[in-house]
Amino acid sequence: MLLKNTKSFLLSAALCSALAVPFSSRSQQAPVTIDVNLATVKEPMKPIWAFFGYDEPNYTYMKDGKKLLTEMAQFSKGPVYVRAHSLLVTGDGEAALKWGSTNAYTEDAQGNPVYDWTIVDKIFDTYIERGMKPIAQIGFMPQALSTKPEPYRHHWKPGDDYNDIYLGWAYPPKDYNKWAELVYQWVKHSVSRYGQKEVESWYWELWNEPNISYWKGTMEEYIKLYDYTADAVKRALPTAKVGGPEVTGPSWDKSQVWLKAFLDHVTKGKNYVTGKTGTPLDFITYHAKGAPKLVDGHVQMNMGTQMRDLDKGFEIVASYPTLKKLPIIIGESDPEGCAACSEDVSPQNAYRNGTMYSSYTAASFARKYELAHARGVNLLGAVSWSFEFEDQAWFRGFRDLATNGVDKPVLNVFRMFGMMEGNRVEVKQNLAYDFKRVRDESVRGEADINGLASKSANSAGVMVWNYHDDNVPVADAPVKVLVKGLPSQKMMLYHYRIDKENSNSYEVWKSMGSPKQPSGEQIRVLEKAGQLELLTSPEWITPKNGSTTVEMKLPRQAVSFLHFKW
Repeated sequence: MLLKNTKSFLLSAALCSALAVPFSSRSQQAPVTIDVNLATVKEPMKPIWAFFGYDEPNYTYMKDGKKLLTEMAQFSKGPVYVRAHSLLVTGDGEAALKWGSTNAYTEDAQGNPVYDWTIVDKIFDTYIERGMKPIAQIGFMPQALSTKPEPYRHHWKPGDDYNDIYLGWAYPPKDYNKWAELVYQWVKHSVSRYGQKEVESWYWELWNEPNISYWKGTMEEYIKLYDYTADAVKRALPTAKVGGPEVTGPSWDKSQVWLKAFLDHVTKGKNYVTGKTGTPLDFITYHAKGAPKLVDGHVQMNMGTQMRDLDKGFEIVASYPTLKKLPIIIGESDPEGCAACSEDVSPQNAYRNGTMYSSYTAASFARKYELAHARGVNLLGAVSWSFEFEDQAWFRGFRDLATNGVDKPVLNVFRMFGMMEGNRVEVKQNLAYDFKRVRDESVRGEADINGLASKSANSAGVMVWNYHDDNVPVADAPVKVLVKGLPSQKMMLYHYRIDKENSNSYEVWKSMGSPKQPSGEQIRVLEKAGQLELLTSPEWITPKNGSTTVEMKLPRQAVSFLHFKW
């Protein structure tokens, strides 16, 4: 009954909103036609979206962390990769914002290493049990190895100076050989616990954003640490995959300097360990972030900033002939830079709870495929630095996928991606935006109404979004999706939708009066509202000459997914 009343409330609100738009603008809007040709294959539909990460590793095995990881594993047919900070940080395992610890390395009174993999194993066990795989981040510095061990732990909270977090864990080791032995022991232990074949499927990487205060050493000291780390990983398991350097967005000139210096070193520099030329590098990592702000009382995103980070990195990698085909993992790929900076103290982050985050995600991932294809590089994955935050206020506005165990709208975009298999196919680029215009201008003129499509042996998927950087109310857009290249046989069409009325726990929570402590019944309603919902009942269709047209009204910041199954 509660769900029914909630739906009625939301439909009434939507009608009022629509009526608030002048009739002339609604009646004169020409339909947008999206042409999909399933017969024109672009490339394999790699699941670049199946990568997630977060600062707080101890959330992994907590109640809501386990619940969310289970859901994430279920909506992907292949493995989901997970990247977490602080896997070697000293401490008692207490979870806190932008903090985590495992106590993997300490020393006895004589300065001898003491290894304890209990918490690290607890984290990785949680992944492996669900068929997930770690991007094993080798960092940060254990207190006993830090060249500046005090102060070591921060107690940051939203609103505090972000620079307060960079303490003893961010410094170089006082003994590079002890550091290398720690890495060696960790990889050997992992092989012993999980088996060689399993660990060969992981990605081992060094540090995070060493070109800013996450690393208190110099660029050369990071490169030296990489040489010691890569050597230790390969000594423990020669077939292991190791990479870096996880620098911030390369559209920043200082980040470019780091990325190029690192790639120069691994290709032609003198190795700090072996004295020979070059260092093992199996994949390349860097970050890409957007930059939202408040404009005239509303949130304005900046997708172009994120796209320029991506593209500059692709351009740099492509300039190295021996590295161009190496896998690239965008270690953090997000609308902005601070997952733990909540909406209440950072109002520009008000996009996170509702449909703006989901439409941005759909539109931006589609352009990641296009940018990589244009540069001829091998984009393996783009990590959404978004997970969940335990014991926080409901819908506080963190960059997360769920709140208190309830899925937010953005998670449903990933459920849509999970149904896209086979090959990425042609969507005609005669619409308002192609990937170049988004990169160069962001989405500040017309709306970006566009699509991403795939086809496998027995299904096809078409994702359609109506995105704009400015989160202001406008009339729904009439959209025609023309799909060619379907089999000329009877098939089922499923139409899923993320908008204010569908797949949206946030709007339902607000309709409840935004309860600070929802009741058990309310939580059950919210959990149901957080799942991906059908816009209409599934229907049988028979394409005529392999073609069919689907017409819809698509609200601003909404995402539709058409799933054809035969």
